[in-house]
Amino acid sequence: MTKVFSAVVLLQLVDEGRLTLDAPVNRYLPGLLPDARITVRHVLSHRSGLYDYTNDMFARTVPGFESVRTRVFTYRELVNRSLSRPRTTKPGSVYAYSNTNFVVAGMLIEKLTGNSVRTEYQNRIIRPLRLRDTFYAHPATKIPGRYARGYLTPDAAGAPLVDATEQTASWAQSAGALISTTGDLNTFLSALLGGRLTSRAQLAQMQRWVPAGTAQSYGLGLRRRDLSCGVSVYGHTGAVQGYYTYAFASKDGGRALAALANTSNNGRVHTTMLGVLESAFCGKSAKAGARSARAERSEDVARGNPPGAERR
Repeated sequence: MTKVFSAVVLLQLVDEGRLTLDAPVNRYLPGLLPDARITVRHVLSHRSGLYDYTNDMFARTVPGFESVRTRVFTYRELVNRSLSRPRTTKPGSVYAYSNTNFVVAGMLIEKLTGNSVRTEYQNRIIRPLRLRDTFYAHPATKIPGRYARGYLTPDAAGAPLVDATEQTASWAQSAGALISTTGDLNTFLSALLGGRLTSRAQLAQMQRWVPAGTAQSYGLGLRRRDLSCGVSVYGHTGAVQGYYTYAFASKDGGRALAALANTSNNGRVHTTMLGVLESAFCGKSAKAGARSARAERSEDVARGNPPGAERR
């Protein structure tokens, strides 16, 4: 869900005349990327071709997580991990999900505003919407107040779950280090789709869709899912070790659903969460085809597990 927040901040900067979607990223971050054709739009729509550094980082689920649980990375370190590998597609071609894109988004936010992403999320979204339980966790490892503990499922069948609650989330940052509640996420998506966070023009840009898997499309930091009853819903999913989230709303933001499972790397849970959308927006249980769909791959799923269409 953090990706939606990051996209909203950048679209607000477009509204303010401080950013152009079709300008090269290197115009604002000189020399960062080796391909000057990669634009801000390509980054926000996962069409940059930048390799997802988390593929290597979490190739082995639990060892990968433990190696970064308490580490604090710079943005540049994460981007360099991506650039050490070949790019996956040509800029502007097909959708290819990569957390690297939204690390770059965070760098753009901080360069253009002179503030941390924490400050920009707070000033532009959290405070105006009175989201009382939403905050940027990085790099602290403690969560204030009441919270759900998250459990990571190891790759080996039958191995004990790993309590993954305490972590810096530094490997994610502007791609995934916000913490929230289901109520706050419903408020956020309703406000976004209701036109309260960006201009109408930028909300329309956010919803310029490209194919992104079975019955789904991707815009600028926003995902559309097409349900069996003909209804489309808009939002995102998110997996960080120990947690899996679905948050979607109707096109006008009038109806929203956010759901959390306090486990990750668990295909059955992921597929069940998809069925929740059918129940909430279509008034029926998921069709058999949806139930048998291959589980979506999350950034903490080992490479040997079934691949899928999306990550945080």
